[in-house]
Amino acid sequence: MPIDAALALAAEPRSGEITWTPRDVQLYHLGIGAGIPATDPDELRYTLESRLHVLPSFATVAGAGSPGVISALSMPGVDVDLAAVLHGGQSLTLHRPVPVRGTATAASRVTGVYDKGGAAVLVLRTDVADADGPLWTDEARIFVRGEGGWGGDRGPSARLEPPAGAPDRIVERPVREDQALLYRLSGDYNPLHADPEFARLAGYERPVLHGLCTYGMTLKAVVDTLLGGDVTRVRAYTARFAGVVHPGETLRVRMWRADGAVRVEAGVVERDGAPVLADTVVRHS
Repeated sequence: MPIDAALALAAEPRSGEITWTPRDVQLYHLGIGAGIPATDPDELRYTLESRLHVLPSFATVAGAGSPGVISALSMPGVDVDLAAVLHGGQSLTLHRPVPVRGTATAASRVTGVYDKGGAAVLVLRTDVADADGPLWTDEARIFVRGEGGWGGDRGPSARLEPPAGAPDRIVERPVREDQALLYRLSGDYNPLHADPEFARLAGYERPVLHGLCTYGMTLKAVVDTLLGGDVTRVRAYTARFAGVVHPGETLRVRMWRADGAVRVEAGVVERDGAPVLADTVVRHS
């Protein structure tokens, strides 16, 4: 079997230094659709270095290294075809606000290998700390088609009960035709998001937007709409990737206020609200 669960779970964490600058933060923000309108004071918080705030989801690309989905494929005990891999979900816990500029150590390890029958799910956890202590912890859940069925632990369910009642807020965000091409400059060069031939090989009619781009766009919508634009209020953010967005489509984000949290669902307007993010929660102060 290409995934050796025992070897993957027993491997030592893989550590390395990451650095980022205001330019990296600005590029990420532009990649998730910030800066429209360009002179809007609320957007300048994301694009102008003299006013720059860091949306916490930037943590998923800080250092411009391989994203969790790609990094997991090079971990001990994992040998699978990239075309069989899907990003199943992402969780992020903030220990402190992400600084505009930083140097930190990122330590990654596989913390879960689950047998879903027709697929395997890997959980890659990354802990990031700088000289002042822990900064954030993220977990990527990676779905590998065709690699289940060995009789292993099915793992926990990530499904939540649907939010009750009508949403408190609904916003729509257009996805530019070149959004994936811009977002990939933050480090995720998976050809699925740019190369039509590779996308067809992976089972898609054309390239799709990065799941983490949708993840960032959705968090920005929540921060701007319900958290007064204050990025430092975000404490944790988790989402399950339930579908894909194509560049040129429109993202509809529905939000329900809860105690210390916002429940969120995101879908595509042009496909009758087809879900793309589910079981999504933003915890905040």
